[in-house]
Amino acid sequence: MAFKDFLKRKNIVISAKRYGIDALGAMAQGLFASLLIGTILNTLGSQLGIEALSTCGGYASAMSGAAMAIAIGYALQAPPLVLFSLATVGYAANALGSTTLSGGKGAGGPLAVLFIAVIAAEFGKAVSKETKVDILVTPLVTILVGVGLSALIAPAIGTAASSVGSVIMWATDLQPFLMGIVVSVVIGMALTLPISSAAICAALGLTGLAGGAAVAGCCAQMVGFAVMSFKENKWGGLVSQGIGTSMLQMGNIVRNPRIWIPPTLASAITGPIATCLFHLQMNDPASAVASGMGTCGLVGQIGVYAGWVADVAAGTKASITGMDWIGLILISFVLPAVLTPLIAAPLRKAGWIKDGDLKLQ
Repeated sequence: MAFKDFLKRKNIVISAKRYGIDALGAMAQGLFASLLIGTILNTLGSQLGIEALSTCGGYASAMSGAAMAIAIGYALQAPPLVLFSLATVGYAANALGSTTLSGGKGAGGPLAVLFIAVIAAEFGKAVSKETKVDILVTPLVTILVGVGLSALIAPAIGTAASSVGSVIMWATDLQPFLMGIVVSVVIGMALTLPISSAAICAALGLTGLAGGAAVAGCCAQMVGFAVMSFKENKWGGLVSQGIGTSMLQMGNIVRNPRIWIPPTLASAITGPIATCLFHLQMNDPASAVASGMGTCGLVGQIGVYAGWVADVAAGTKASITGMDWIGLILISFVLPAVLTPLIAAPLRKAGWIKDGDLKLQ
């Protein structure tokens, strides 16, 4: 009982919501504010010949580990000394998680940051203000726990994440139709759920055809919900969902899960079209996180374009073709906008979806 009281006093809540939703969602915001923005700035800088943008992008991307850890600490309501100490923890976890046990390049940086920052933050919260030398004890405990765990387990996490991501990408290359459906549907649904599809894609290093399928699924959810709910939410809803997030519909989904059927079926259609017909790929390794962003700030599309540019520079792609652009526009915008209302029409006629079911509060 005393231990439970201690946890309550320290605001340490051990729950799936606190760690799997709050922390994961915050981590995605940290990723967006560092690696994603950095990628966008770097792409703009290289394409426009503005070195200052590329420099800013490089600095932003380099701080992704620290940004993710601080965001996680914020979600866990960590006190200031713990929060600020997590910058070091995040940097170490991301750096060591981005390597494998054999010393190669791993994909587990963000996943390592999630696990290790949560543990370090909770240890830091546990000792916070428990001594008269709190300004020394709290940062020491937070950093030592975080960096120690990073050295012990981050490379293993990097190896595991790389292995899982590699299997998914290998399976997608081998069976683009089937895996195009699976990846598109799963990642698209993760985007709408109160978890983070971007963090999942980043943790697994999801690129290549699998990354293209993930982009398709996320776009189907965002654009699909935006267009399907236009009657109720007008232009404000179109923008907030179409280039914001379909997560805004989560409350309505809980009230009537059937409204989720049209965009999900749309993603099951656009996923294999992306992989089999247009061979849509996310080929910039630094933009794996963009695979799970869809049309949010057009980050998914910028990531695909950055991959094209990288392929051309590497000599694996001759040039960016008109068919490339047609495929990206159809998968990202046109098909979700057409398919979702068409699929929703018979559901509305059958009474499964009623007027007002998609109204944003």
